[in-house]
Amino acid sequence: MLFTLKKFIGGMMLPLPLLLLLIGCGVLLVWFSRFQKTGKSFITLGWLVLLLLSLQPVADSLLRPIENKYATWHGREQVQYVVVLGGGYTWNPRWAPSSNLINNSLPRLNEGIRLWRANPGSKLIFTGGVAVSNNVSTAEVGARVAESLGVPRSDIITLDQPKDTEEEAAAVKKAIGDAPFLLVTSASHLPRAMIFFGHVGLHPLPAPANQLAIDSPLNPWERAIPSPVWLGHSDRVAYETLGRVWQWLKGASGEPGHE
Repeated sequence: MLFTLKKFIGGMMLPLPLLLLLIGCGVLLVWFSRFQKTGKSFITLGWLVLLLLSLQPVADSLLRPIENKYATWHGREQVQYVVVLGGGYTWNPRWAPSSNLINNSLPRLNEGIRLWRANPGSKLIFTGGVAVSNNVSTAEVGARVAESLGVPRSDIITLDQPKDTEEEAAAVKKAIGDAPFLLVTSASHLPRAMIFFGHVGLHPLPAPANQLAIDSPLNPWERAIPSPVWLGHSDRVAYETLGRVWQWLKGASGEPGHE
C-alpha cells in the first residue's frame, strides 16, 4: 500500500500532471469564482512552464548534467557479473519479445548484453519484481528477451522480488556479495542507483545506458517546436529529482561509499 501511494504521489508531481492540475485549477477559478486574476495567472503560468519544458534546448540543458555524471563504460577491467536494473515493461507473448520492454528498459538490456559479451564467462543479472497488472516479473521479461537475442539461459540470473532500486541493491548484495560487477541502468537514473548500491556496501562499476540529452546538431525546427519527446526528457529530470529528495528523507543521500 505504501509503495503504491508513493508511486501515485510521485507520479502526480511530475511536470505534465502537475501543470495540468495547475491549469485546471485556473480554469475552475475563472469559470466558477470571483478570483479571475488568480485563475488567469494559474493558466498562464502552467501554459508557459509546459511550453518551456517541451522545448529541446530547455529540456536537454536540464537533463544533461545528470546524465553526464558517468561516462559510457569502455573499461578493460573484467567482471563476473553484469547487473541490469529493471524498468518499464509489459508481457504479451504474441508480441516480438523486445516489444515487451518499454521506455528505458530495452536500451538498458542492449547495453547489458554488450557488456556481457565483453566479459567472457560473466553472468547477466536482471532485477525487478512483478507489476500489479502482470504475472511475469520485470527480471523474467528481461531474461526472456535476452534469450531471444542469443544469451544462454545458463548465463542469466533473475532477481524477481525487488520493487524499487533500494530493494534491487539489497538483492544484488545478497546474491553476489562483494564480487565485482557492472551496474547498468539509464544514465539519468545511475547517480541515484549508485548511492543506493553504495549504501549497502557495494562498489559497482557504473555503466550508463539510454542517454537522452542530445549534443549533436539538430534542425532548427526540432529545437523550436514543442514536442512530447522533449517533455519526456524534462519528466526524467523531475522523476530523478524527486527520487533524490526521497533518498535524502530516508537518510541515503550521500555519494557512493560515503553513507
